[in-house]
Amino acid sequence: MTYEIEIGRAKRAREVYSFDDVAVVPSRRTRDPELVSTAWNVDAYQFEIPVLGAPMDSVMSPETAIALGQLGGLGVLNLEGLWTRHDNAEQLLAELSTVSDEKLAIAKMRELYSAPIKPELIRDRLQQIRDAGVTVAGSLSPHRTAEHCEAVINAGVDLFVIRGNTVSAEHVAEAGRESLNLKQFIYELDVPVIVGGAATYRSALHLMRTGAAAVLVGFGGGASSTTELNLGIRAPMATAIADVAGARTTYLDESGGRYVHVIADGGLGTSGDIVKAVACGADAVMLGSLLARAAEAPGKGWHWGQEAHHEDLPRGRRISLDTVGPLAEIINGPSALADGTSNLMGALRRAMATTGYSTLKEFQRIELVKTSK
Repeated sequence: MTYEIEIGRAKRAREVYSFDDVAVVPSRRTRDPELVSTAWNVDAYQFEIPVLGAPMDSVMSPETAIALGQLGGLGVLNLEGLWTRHDNAEQLLAELSTVSDEKLAIAKMRELYSAPIKPELIRDRLQQIRDAGVTVAGSLSPHRTAEHCEAVINAGVDLFVIRGNTVSAEHVAEAGRESLNLKQFIYELDVPVIVGGAATYRSALHLMRTGAAAVLVGFGGGASSTTELNLGIRAPMATAIADVAGARTTYLDESGGRYVHVIADGGLGTSGDIVKAVACGADAVMLGSLLARAAEAPGKGWHWGQEAHHEDLPRGRRISLDTVGPLAEIINGPSALADGTSNLMGALRRAMATTGYSTLKEFQRIELVKTSK
């Protein structure tokens, strides 16, 4: 049942919910956390934890992508970032971390990101991850995919991620740049594609019909985003995930049994948010700011997205974050803090065990309550 409220005589709006507006409810059964599984898979690729590292230069380097892979997750490298534009990306990121003034930082980032993307660096960075024996994933935005996809595929990527604030089944490009027809692109590709963001039932269903293996749910709702301030656009994540999970069910019936994974991407600031995302229907989560707090994070205490240095309309900030501890501690503990920023998987397993569920798919059936007034 959908509830609408009247904004005025000419406009009505649907009531929607963020993670802060909902909570999971304990059931009559509990179990030991050791009996809980957080495993999931995309296509033929199996993962021990439902965590993807967001393709942001402050979060994922080749080294941190490898480290997350060795912890059982999936690191996604930003193939439009400094790692594919500069040979000395690590040095440049260290220099950028010393710039505290916001305007100077934006100017410096615009300078660094204006360098061309080098196909040979795409090859070398992805090969570095492959040599470590973990699953290889790289990300491009919709308007860069047609231009650089050949270099990505030739590099031997396992999972191809097409990520933007919002992604449609057909991206119409400006004159002189090739448009991206997702359905044709995915059909001709030999590797699974993860695509998003999507924030509504209808948009997600369109993406699922392109043949995507997974859909990212979100619309510029991360910790560093100012999309709502600039564009007035926001997708409260609890409702967005539940809507996209509904599209997954519709498509499962429509396609005769093809399951498309739902990955929450945005608004995940604590381990409790991860728990609620799965409870709303997500199969996995893509983490940015939580992993940017790792001691090994390439942002060195700073966090930003591609939109922060947009040449015309920045829609994000470079924000300063406290370092919580090593990446392994953030993922698996032990935690020295009680604020939900470390031992993320321990918290997820504890929540599943406390409510009596043993797998992620089972936990998606958990009862939710509305907590806001």
